[in-house]
Amino acid sequence: MWLYVLVILASLVDTLQGKVKGKFATLKGSSKPVSIFLGIPFAKAPVGPRRFAPPEPVEPWKDVKDTTSFPPMCSQITEKGPTLSEVFSNKFPSSFHKHSEDCLYLNIYTPANPKTCSLPAQVMVWIHGGGLVSGGASNFDGLALATHENVVVVTIQYRLGIWGFLSTGDEHSPGNWGHLDQVAALHWIQDNIAKFGGDPNNVTIFGESAGGESVSVLVLSPLAKNLFHGAISESGVALSPCMFRRNTSNPHPLAWVAAASGCPTHSSASMVQCLRQKSEKDLLETTKKMVGASVPGGPHPRYPFLTTVIDGMVLPKDPEAILAEKNFNTVPYILGVNKHEFGWFIPKAMGYPLSEKTLDQKMATKLLLKSFPLNLSEKQSIDAIAEYLGDTEDPTKKKDQFMDLMGDVMFCVPTVLTARGHRDAGAPTYMYEFQYRPSFVSEMRPKSVEGDHGDDVYSVFGMPFLKGGASQEEAKLSRMVMKFWGNFARHGNPNGKGLPHWPEYSQKEEYLKIGPQTKAAMGLKHREVVFWTTLKSTKDRSVGTPLAREES
Repeated sequence: MWLYVLVILASLVDTLQGKVKGKFATLKGSSKPVSIFLGIPFAKAPVGPRRFAPPEPVEPWKDVKDTTSFPPMCSQITEKGPTLSEVFSNKFPSSFHKHSEDCLYLNIYTPANPKTCSLPAQVMVWIHGGGLVSGGASNFDGLALATHENVVVVTIQYRLGIWGFLSTGDEHSPGNWGHLDQVAALHWIQDNIAKFGGDPNNVTIFGESAGGESVSVLVLSPLAKNLFHGAISESGVALSPCMFRRNTSNPHPLAWVAAASGCPTHSSASMVQCLRQKSEKDLLETTKKMVGASVPGGPHPRYPFLTTVIDGMVLPKDPEAILAEKNFNTVPYILGVNKHEFGWFIPKAMGYPLSEKTLDQKMATKLLLKSFPLNLSEKQSIDAIAEYLGDTEDPTKKKDQFMDLMGDVMFCVPTVLTARGHRDAGAPTYMYEFQYRPSFVSEMRPKSVEGDHGDDVYSVFGMPFLKGGASQEEAKLSRMVMKFWGNFARHGNPNGKGLPHWPEYSQKEEYLKIGPQTKAAMGLKHREVVFWTTLKSTKDRSVGTPLAREES
């Protein structure tokens, strides 16, 4: 049961491109109406010659544009969509099955009628996750966050998969089209958000998983300079191996695209021309074929990874180099991970065996070696398995420790390294680990998994206040998280009256454990970071003492 009531009134705003008509909604228990605008275009439809090209400014319109219904998601395989939709959806789940190449839209939730606002509100721009291949802006309802924190919430869309991240490594299709869409949305927000009661001089970008990675990319990108003033990366950064690829990666994802599409590979120009001529349906079929496609010398992927690359525009060089040079957008930054990032949702989606009966040491080593985005050698895979699994013969512990290993290498270690780089550049930095199991999760998920990938989003968007059935503890936790995020958007510091103290991430590496017993701690994943940085910096490493699993 959804806990808000729509009011049959129209809210009219005159943007630089033309007038838009929205609607009002009120969260149950609140007397503050929120103006909602759904499906505002911020760029031209990226179709025809604009496929695999930077976004172009949207054309002005003369009539009042009705922005009271959800826009289609960007092109993607929707068979995998309902899982995410059911998890994070608001009350229009049928909209999530619609997709189109014409998808560069954003939704706005503003906490009052802009005509009656006395002071502009802080703006929080959400970038959705989904592995850069799925998801949409409308999976996330900004009503509770806008109501409770008096902020303008904007959720944006960007091209995904082949459409958003095809890169030939040269001028014919440099890639990162989805990130360029994100930059275009931020430009539109700078130009128009004041008309919706928002402050263009106080914009915080935040996102989870691929959205968190996108936030991290924008922090590092010269193209995004001065377009935002704070950033929050939840479970994803630019150093995450599954979402960033160096051009030397082998096998190159273009090989999968070519094999699945039937397009020629003798030149990148001919390949891009061929792909531009295909219909959306053709490219969806290509995407389906890429899931499980086989390339000589490569493993069998279970997911069509097309990632962020060094394109010379969004990213002028490797993220590690940009961090080391300290030449990026040094805005206040919150970074965090969940306690069990690889606990259930991701391994289930990617086809990893979740049973301790099948996950022995030999199978674990094989799985790690075949995890193609990680690019680990056989020696590195053997060493990593020995480090994590070598201290136990218990099948259940082996499975749990393999899941910890995957969560560390995919999310936790890259996040700590990114936080250190941001801190060392002199920017205010805060770090957290989320440790809570929401009541809304699937009953299929093991009870031992607390803080699975995506669990934090329930609290950030106030799911207990949008949907019935939450416990008092869960509602209290969500309210606390929203206050942290809202304070950060207002002041660049999450701390505030009545909240547990969140120390800044210093050389002591203080961070906040967020859960029923929220408290500060030090040295998140310190030993794991040492292990992985050492392992990846040496081709031949002797196996040390197995990592002791942290219980917290």
